[in-house]
Formats: sequence, structure tokens, C-alpha cells
Amino acid sequence: MRLLNKRIAVLVEEGFEDLEFWVTVMRLQEEGAQVTTVGLEAGKTVRGKSALTAVCDVSASAARPDNFDALVVPGGWAPDKLRRYDSIKTLVHGVYAQGKIVGLICHAGLVAISAGIIPRGSRATGSLGIKDDLVNAGAVWADEPALRDGQLVWGRVVADIPAFCRELVAAIEHP
Repeated sequence: MRLLNKRIAVLVEEGFEDLEFWVTVMRLQEEGAQVTTVGLEAGKTVRGKSALTAVCDVSASAARPDNFDALVVPGGWAPDKLRRYDSIKTLVHGVYAQGKIVGLICHAGLVAISAGIIPRGSRATGSLGIKDDLVNAGAVWADEPALRDGQLVWGRVVADIPAFCRELVAAIEHP
């Protein structure tokens, strides 16, 4: 188990991409990570795009960057909602500022943009729907299934979840 005792926050909100959330969570748990779902309200059950549900373990306003070794943002419609909340942006920025890994797949780059954690000139990927947003934020678009640039691990879309999870686990194991 490559991630034994690693503590990973995974953001969740209404409209999350079911597979990007659940497959990633299960893959991290398979490697021994302790996964905490973080949302806007602790105890709230949220529904994904395809009707799977998840429960928020802790609210973003109560979560502290020091309590996690990494943070993951699944895609779907949820990132566009989450990026509007200061508690989410503060948490994501705080994890990044501490030099920890932040995983982003599909539309999750929207949260990274709003949290101000995309270094100008860094490589990024995600859903083609946010390509212009990433480029306008200073990233260099890379049409690849998954990649790592510094602390940021990027995945493109649902079909690329295996590649994203490989990059993510390797990055958390060896930050």
C-alpha cells in the first residue's frame, strides 16, 4: 500500500462527476489512504451527475490544510459551484501553499483558477470545455490523458481516470 496513512481531502458538491469521484476515492483507499470528503456542509448528502451519492464528512470552512497530505477535485458540474465559495478557495490555496499535491480532473481546473494556484506557463489539461479558461489563467494547454506539473496533477476526462489515478498516486507517494 503506497499511500498508507496519507490523508487526502476530496471535494464534493451537487453535480460531481460520479466516476471521477468514486473511482478516484476507491483507488486512493486501495493504496491505504485515509480519504475525507469535503463539501460545503458536513453531513450533507450530495448527488452526482449520474445519480450516485456521496456524504460530506467535513465542511470546507472547518477543514484545515495541515490536516491533509493532498487534495483532489473531481469534475462534473460541481467545480463551477465550488469555485464560488471562499472556504473552498481558501482550503485549496492553503493545501497548495503548503507544497502539497492537488489533483484536478475534467472541469476541476475551474476551482484551481479561482483559488489562484495555476503558475503562469505551467502545463495543464482537463475537459476541452475549460481549455480557454486555463489558457487565460496562464497555463499551457496539453491535450494528454494525465500529467503532473509541479504540485498539480491533471486528468482530462472520465475515459482518462486510470491514467489520472496512476499520476495522482505516484505524486502523493513522492511529492
